[in-house]
Amino acid sequence: MKKAPTPTFDLNAAAPIAQKRPKSISLHGIDRQDDYAWLRADNWQDVMADSSALPEDIRAHLEAENAYMDAVTAPLSTLKSEIFEEMKGRIKDDDSSVPSPHGEWLYGARFRPGDQYGLYFRRPKSAPTDESNETILLDADALSRDSAYFDLGDINHSPNHQWLAYTVDKTGSEDYSVYLRKIDGGEAKPLGISKSTGTLVWAEDNATIYWVERDDNHRPCKVYRRNVHSDDAAHLVYEETDPGLFVGIGKSDARQFIEISAHDHTSGETRLIDARDNTASPRLIEPRSTGHEYSVHDHPTGLYILTNTDNATDFKIMRAPLDNSDRAQWQDFVPHKPGTLILGLEIFSNYMVRLEREDALPRIVIHHLNSAEEHIIAFEDAAYSLGLMGGYEFDTDWLRFSYSSPVQPGQIIDYNMSTRERIVRKVTEVPSGHTPSDYACERIEVQARDGEAVPVTLLYRAGQKLDGSAPCLLYGYGSYGITIPASFRTSILSLVDRGFVYAIAHIRGGKAKGYDWYLKGKLDTKQATFDDFVDCGRALAARGYTSEGKIVAHGGSAGGLLVGAALNQAPELFGGVIGAVPFVDVLTTMSDASLPLTPPEWPEWGNPITDAKAYARIAAYSPYDNVVDAEYPAVLITGGLSDPRVTYWEPAKWAAKLREHQKANAPITLKINMDAGHQGESGRYTRLKETALEYAFAITAVR
Repeated sequence: MKKAPTPTFDLNAAAPIAQKRPKSISLHGIDRQDDYAWLRADNWQDVMADSSALPEDIRAHLEAENAYMDAVTAPLSTLKSEIFEEMKGRIKDDDSSVPSPHGEWLYGARFRPGDQYGLYFRRPKSAPTDESNETILLDADALSRDSAYFDLGDINHSPNHQWLAYTVDKTGSEDYSVYLRKIDGGEAKPLGISKSTGTLVWAEDNATIYWVERDDNHRPCKVYRRNVHSDDAAHLVYEETDPGLFVGIGKSDARQFIEISAHDHTSGETRLIDARDNTASPRLIEPRSTGHEYSVHDHPTGLYILTNTDNATDFKIMRAPLDNSDRAQWQDFVPHKPGTLILGLEIFSNYMVRLEREDALPRIVIHHLNSAEEHIIAFEDAAYSLGLMGGYEFDTDWLRFSYSSPVQPGQIIDYNMSTRERIVRKVTEVPSGHTPSDYACERIEVQARDGEAVPVTLLYRAGQKLDGSAPCLLYGYGSYGITIPASFRTSILSLVDRGFVYAIAHIRGGKAKGYDWYLKGKLDTKQATFDDFVDCGRALAARGYTSEGKIVAHGGSAGGLLVGAALNQAPELFGGVIGAVPFVDVLTTMSDASLPLTPPEWPEWGNPITDAKAYARIAAYSPYDNVVDAEYPAVLITGGLSDPRVTYWEPAKWAAKLREHQKANAPITLKINMDAGHQGESGRYTRLKETALEYAFAITAVR
C-alpha cells in the first residue's frame, strides 16, 4: 500500500467573487431571485460552436475561476503527477482491440506508442496477424493534429467494403461533420454535413448513408439520406416535431432495415425502412404512448419486440410477423418475470440472446430459436459487469461479450452458442502489474431510512483495516435508470492503493434491482435517490469502512445533482465533494424550454412550467436553490464551455453561490474547460489529467 502523501490546499489564494446582478423570476405565484443568472450568455448557441463568441465579462469571470483553482491546487502538483504517471502506467501503450469479422475481413483499432486516439484498420481473415497485412482505414491521431478537442463519433464501412464514412467533432459541442473516403486509397472529402449527431448508417446499395441532424436548439430531430457518390441533395426522411423526443438511427440485427427511433427516457416509437429500397418511406411499428418503451429486433421470419406493455415492468419479449407489426399481431415469446429485468436483446440466425439483471447481477441467456432450449452464461464473483458487444455478422454461432469485476481486468470473450465453447480473445493488460488477490470486493446491502435495501459495491486493499480509519470515495448516479456497473477500472487503484475504500451506491433511480427501482427514484419519489446516497454514506461509517467526514462524494452530470443534493442535506458527512459537469440548477433549467435537453427531461423530473407540484418538488431538492449558510467541505466542480447537456453556467453559478455561503475554511473550486464539452478533455492520456486532479483533490480533502 502506498504511503499517503500529505499535501494541503493553498488557502491563502484569493477567491473570485462573482458579481451579483439580481434577476427576478416568477412562476406559479412564487417569486425567487437569481443573483448569478448573468453567467448564462444570451448567445450560448454561438458559444458552443465558437468559444470566442463568449461575452468578455463572463470570460473574465471563468478565467478567474480557473486561475483560483490552479492556485488552490498548486501544492498538489507533485501528487497529481504521481497519480497521472500511475494511471498512465496501467495503460498498454500499444494496445489494440479484438478485430470484428465481417465477410472476408477483420476490422479493428489499435494504438501506437504515444497515440491519443489511435488508428483503424482491416486485414483479410485469411492473413496472419501482422501489421504488414493491415490496410489503415483512418489515422485518428493524424486527424486530431492542431485540434484542442477531437472526437471521432463514428467510423462505418459500406456493405461492399469499398467505402468509409466517418464523423468528427472538434469543439465538444457534439455537432459532427461527415467525411467520405475510398478504402483502397484517396483523400477524404467532406460531405457538407456539419450538424450531425455523429452516427452514420449505410444502406445496402453501398451508396446511400443515413444520418440525424440537430435543430437550432441542439435537439436531434431530422433524419436525412443521401447518395454520397452523386451531387444529389440530401432527402429528408423523417422529422420529429415534438421537442420532447430525441431521434436516433441504427441498423437492424439482420441488417434488413434502417431503424429510426424517437424517444425520451420513458417512451418512444420505432420506424423501419427497407435497407434495400432507398425510395421507401418509414414504417411505424407502434405509435408512441406515455410510459411505453419498446425496441424492435428483426429476423427473416419475424420481428421480436422488447417491450414493457401490459404492465411488464421488467420487460418481456413479443413476436410479430415481419410484414404486419400491428399491435394486435404481437404475441408473447418470453413472458414477463417480475424482478428479472431484460436489459438488452440481440438476434442471430439461430439464436436470441438477452442480457438480464436479477438480484443486482447481470447474466446472459442464450435461446435457440428452433428448439426453444435456453442456457445461461453467468459468473461466480460477488459483483461483476457483462456487456453484449454486437458485431457485423448475423448468420453466426459466435457471440462476443465483455466481462470484468472490480478486481478482475476486463476480458473480451467469444462464445459459441451451439457448442458452448468459450475463447478469451483479450484480457486487459496492466503493464505496471496487477494482482487480483491484492484486493477485496464486496457487495453489501444498506437499509435506507424507509426500509429499502440499497446494494453497495465495495473495493479495497486486501487486509485493509475496517476500523473507521480509511477514507472513502463514494460514487453514485441514480437517474434515468442508468446502473453503474461493477467493472474493472485501473484509475481507481490509485486511490485504493493509498488506503481508500471505493464504494458504488446502487441507489434508487437506477435499475440495479429492476425497473421498479428506477420508478422509485424519479418524479414524486426523486428524494429517495438523495436519501439513499446519504444513508449509504452513514452506513459505511457505522460499519467501520470509513468515518463521517472522511467520505468524498463523487458524481457527474445527473450524478452531480446527486452529490449536490446530498451536500445540502448532510454537509458534515463529507470531507470533500467532486461534482463533474454537475446538473445542479435543476429548477431554472427545467423551466427553460429553449434549452437542448429540457423537454425530453420532463418525464424524468416533471415540468415545473405547467405543474405547480413539480415546481415545488424540484425547488425542494435543486442543489443551487438550496444552498444556505453552512460549513461546507472542500468542493471541486468541473464544466465545459461547449457542453450542450449541462451548460457551463450551471457549475459556474453553483460555485459562486456555494462560495458566498461557505462558513468553513475549505475551498470551493471551479474548473471550466474552455475547449471541451460534456465529456471533458479528449485523448486517452489527456483525459487522465482530469482524473488525476480529481483524485489528488480527494486525497487532500480527507488527508
